[in-house]
Amino acid sequence: MIKTIIWLFSFIILSFSGCDSSDGTAVEKVSSVEVVGSAELEKKNHQSELDTYYFGFDPRNSPQKDIAQYVPLMNYLEKKTGLKFKLHFTSKMSSTVDDIGKGVTQFALMGAMGFLKAQELYDAKIIVRGLNKDGESRYRSFFVTSANSKITNIKGHSFAFGNLDSTQGNLIPKIELKKKGIKLKSLHGFGYTGSHQECAEAVISHTYEICSMQDQLAQKLAKEGLVKIIYRSSWYPSSGVVAGSLVAKEVIDKVKRALLDFDPQGKDKIGLHDWENTEMPLGFSDVKAEDYYDLKFWALKLGLLPVKD
Repeated sequence: MIKTIIWLFSFIILSFSGCDSSDGTAVEKVSSVEVVGSAELEKKNHQSELDTYYFGFDPRNSPQKDIAQYVPLMNYLEKKTGLKFKLHFTSKMSSTVDDIGKGVTQFALMGAMGFLKAQELYDAKIIVRGLNKDGESRYRSFFVTSANSKITNIKGHSFAFGNLDSTQGNLIPKIELKKKGIKLKSLHGFGYTGSHQECAEAVISHTYEICSMQDQLAQKLAKEGLVKIIYRSSWYPSSGVVAGSLVAKEVIDKVKRALLDFDPQGKDKIGLHDWENTEMPLGFSDVKAEDYYDLKFWALKLGLLPVKD
């Protein structure tokens, strides 16, 4: 079922333009798993396809790399559960949160901020949390500058946040700035990028002076000499897998068991691509909604969490 990584990259290079086009058109199959866009899903009543479940994800790296990392997980879930999964690439006209809330997707790899929004607006549930390289289900936000920058403080510099729904790219950095008494108006301008990769590119290209991003990717880029880390945040509960409110309990239980059994460093390593640089390099752990109460408090305090009517 799992094709070679060389084949996967050949596919991506040839057909990627279709998975993030402005009209959300679908691309061809990757192995047994389709990567589809929103426009294609809108043509289908896929809720009636009881053996098919659509899996969304927050953008982390380049679209090509995200797809290369997540397609093998879909293959694993198919093999483990006997169900059919298709990776869904969210169009620019939607969001991972809205897709799972409206039933476009049934599951999603999602950061804590996205989960809190999906929970508040659509009664979505988080079913597992990612395990970092130390075997803990937590992560941090790192502030980085260009590799040759002499910047050591934050005030008075331009600042790039990540995606608006990003925990490490938006919520955590704003919590940290608030705790330090740094107001956005004291920055020399700020803006938002679509992913952690684009945020890093913003400082590498000197479009912004500082960027807040995922800890794993920041450390990788710093090791390569592309960025310099100037600040590490406190620890917060990590990303995980979220299920939509309409997904049957028995399906959720089956997917949860499969994810908890996922061993990306051992028996399930073959076929994975660069999994050690995801936000769940050692797989997944169990989770409770109350694990995110502190983050929810801050999201409400900062005005980042919409309240359902």
